[in-house]
Amino acid sequence: MDFAYRRRKFVNLVSLAGIFGLAVLAAVPFFVVSVFVLDKGLGAISWDFFTQLPKGPGEEGGGMANAIVGSAIMVGLAAVLSIPWGLAAGIFMSEYGDSRTARCLRFTTDLLASTPSIVVGIFVYGLIVVYTGFSAWAGAAALTVIMLPIVARTSEEMLKLVPDHVREAGLALGLPRWKVIVRLVLPAAKSGVITGLMLALARVAGETAPLLFTALGNNYHSESLNQPTASLPVQVYNYAMSPFEEMQQQAWAGALVLVLFVVVINLSTRLLLRSKQGWSS
Repeated sequence: MDFAYRRRKFVNLVSLAGIFGLAVLAAVPFFVVSVFVLDKGLGAISWDFFTQLPKGPGEEGGGMANAIVGSAIMVGLAAVLSIPWGLAAGIFMSEYGDSRTARCLRFTTDLLASTPSIVVGIFVYGLIVVYTGFSAWAGAAALTVIMLPIVARTSEEMLKLVPDHVREAGLALGLPRWKVIVRLVLPAAKSGVITGLMLALARVAGETAPLLFTALGNNYHSESLNQPTASLPVQVYNYAMSPFEEMQQQAWAGALVLVLFVVVINLSTRLLLRSKQGWSS
């Protein structure tokens, strides 16, 4: 009996050490890239970078205010369009997964999730841009197509982790199925679902190829969502291809802002969820 207990403890320690080692190994590339981008782009970060428009080639100063605002608008529109529908699809596939409709929906979301982003951009170009022109709406539509399957599949997997006895307890109390889902299942999987939403936001925030075909770009602030709109990834791409050192430096600064955006979003979400759990306890 004592030998069996020691064996379990040893296997447990080895497993924990292996998981910790794999986690550190997975974090190493992100840490290296972050340090490299920080070293290259920190020198160009200033108040002007966030508040001024781009200057001409070879001119010092200027910023990416138009690109930051444009990215925020298009990512925000994509989130508004994709999160409700993606969450609804995830709930349907989790709670009614045995139906033919759910299987078809799951196949469709998997197909969309594996589609290259440049193909999504070409698709939206032929569907919208050809008829209405480059615009923030077209860019948001492309980001929505990319974001929607991620939200749906992560929501489904998180909801599947909720034990069946939680659903059975709610149904035994006489609650309708929709109330069981909304009041019991979703709150139980809240942390995982929100983490999936943040993953989807981080995924589309740095997309360049679909925006080249849909939003195109703009050196100024767009006065309407129906006009070509600047975005931070496209601006970084254009500046990185420039032969001018000032533009290349600002491209590194834009990449740093994208990395910091992802880090801040994830950290703030974690802290918010932890504080809410503390209040509820």
